[in-house]
Amino acid sequence: MAKDNPILYIVVSCFNEQEALPQSHERLSVLMNEMIEQGIIAVDSKLLYVDDGSRDNTWEIIQKFTSDNDRVAGVKLACNSGHQNALMAGLTAAVGHCDITVSIDADLQDDINVIPKMVERYQDGCDIVFGVRRERKTDSWFKRTTAGLFYKMMNHLGVNTINNHADYRLMSRRAVLALLDYKERNLFIRGIVTKLGYKTDCVYYDRSARIAGESKYPFKQMANFAIDGITSFSVKPVRLVFVVGVVFLVIALIMLIYVLTAYFMGRAVSGWPSLILSVWLVGAFILIGLGIIGEYVGKIYTEVKNRPRYNIDTTVGLD
Repeated sequence: MAKDNPILYIVVSCFNEQEALPQSHERLSVLMNEMIEQGIIAVDSKLLYVDDGSRDNTWEIIQKFTSDNDRVAGVKLACNSGHQNALMAGLTAAVGHCDITVSIDADLQDDINVIPKMVERYQDGCDIVFGVRRERKTDSWFKRTTAGLFYKMMNHLGVNTINNHADYRLMSRRAVLALLDYKERNLFIRGIVTKLGYKTDCVYYDRSARIAGESKYPFKQMANFAIDGITSFSVKPVRLVFVVGVVFLVIALIMLIYVLTAYFMGRAVSGWPSLILSVWLVGAFILIGLGIIGEYVGKIYTEVKNRPRYNIDTTVGLD
């Protein structure tokens, strides 16, 4: 059943985006005005910018947007809390004012022209609409390869993810409220959203290059994000440690039989190289296993402290 003129809040996460924001804001404003004029969304719809503790003039630019246009609001976090936490802050601030939200990054590499299609899917009964890239031509070979491996690994570990979907999605109010019930500090939102159980759909688009500025996701941050995603949703790596331990026990028993046979047949030779190699090999697997287990223990440590995900410094344009 169609839902006429839903109030839409486009939640835009920003971190040191002073170069990209003016162009991004102009494009988003034009799109929102067109959607309002066409009766796709309500006149109360807004752009909501979330400043994730930027060190440049991002917040000053957002404040200017809000003073020039009453369809713009802003949330400033007290410090850099990370992309996932900034997104949660924006959704939390928006959910009480709107019927649907669309989350997107400030660089607008994701195609904003599919937002009307997302709203159309919502009107057809979907609570969640994923924006999915058709291909990754704009990425480097390394990023394409590692991203493909990541999605394959996540699916193999039992985590239901949408391939080539980041955090560009539409969510209804009840879907956002359900998401906010997930209180873990180690956030991997794209994994949580697929577990909500509401009706979903996908819209496909071609991703563009950044409007301006540099990527805020260097390799180290992408690696940390991947580790958070894996360890937040699957215990299979811990089970893998146990399996490896069993395999090494079997190998050790086979080697014991071989050594005893060689000894009683008089062919035993003291082999320093094989001994030292075994020590290093087993030691390496022990350290790997301890590292995997330590990652989970670290997650528990973070969760039980129950610290807030973020602190809001100030807001503008929100009633």
